Amino acid sequence: MYKEFYHLQENPFNVTSDPDFFFSSTHHLEAFSHLLYGIQQRKGIIVITGEIGTGKTTLCRMLLNRLDKSVKTALILNPSFSPIQLLQIILKDLGIEGNFKNKFALAGALNNFLLEETGRGHNIVIIIDEAQNLSVKQLEQIRLLSNLETEKEKLLQLVLIGQPELAEKLKLSSLRQLNQRVSVRYHIMPLNKDEVRAYINHRLKIAQAGSPSNHPIKFTDNAINLIYERSQGTPRMINILCDRALLAGFIAEARAIDENIVQRSVEEVVFA
Repeated sequence: MYKEFYHLQENPFNVTSDPDFFFSSTHHLEAFSHLLYGIQQRKGIIVITGEIGTGKTTLCRMLLNRLDKSVKTALILNPSFSPIQLLQIILKDLGIEGNFKNKFALAGALNNFLLEETGRGHNIVIIIDEAQNLSVKQLEQIRLLSNLETEKEKLLQLVLIGQPELAEKLKLSSLRQLNQRVSVRYHIMPLNKDEVRAYINHRLKIAQAGSPSNHPIKFTDNAINLIYERSQGTPRMINILCDRALLAGFIAEARAIDENIVQRSVEEVVFA
């Protein structure tokens, strides 16, 4: 609705996980570096955590776009399956076909595939998003998968991405063997005030690409301060607030988004 008024090519504040809008904050760059290191060095199990809306899924998408062709991946977005179904989905995502009648057959097929691919110089990565929803049995299955290795290296890299509850779950005594096998960990923190300003401008610049440069959208300093205060630096909340503010600005025919417009937007948004 407001795109034409503000000369935007696309909506700058969608809440979808669009890697084209990836913002290189300090913490997101560090998380990305941890992921690349863990995968390239074949560290086995990698755990990335962060609060709701901190950009974990966008980080997943960014990673998939940046990995080279020697890395084969399987991405599981909703791990609400039984342990055997989890194995079946991994094999399907990796393109492993066959009539596997039980868990033993599935694991054997996966192991053979990994040995063949490793022999070709390939690296296999399983990425599980929303991993805090994995059951203890599923996480035990993850531990068993991490046993697939040669004398020299891990055959399979397992990336678990989830909310802080994942880190707490891994502390359970029943999962201590799995927790000890996590080689790389990183927790994504929210954006600081300066990063919030840069984040908003970054997304606006991408959305305005190709538009007349004499019609820039401006969020005033006070508006950004209020957005930071109410969002606490969480990217998803920033997006929701900024999207609502642009709509309010469009209705008011305002070229600059000030704190009054943001305040009206805040009042319309329910924060958890």
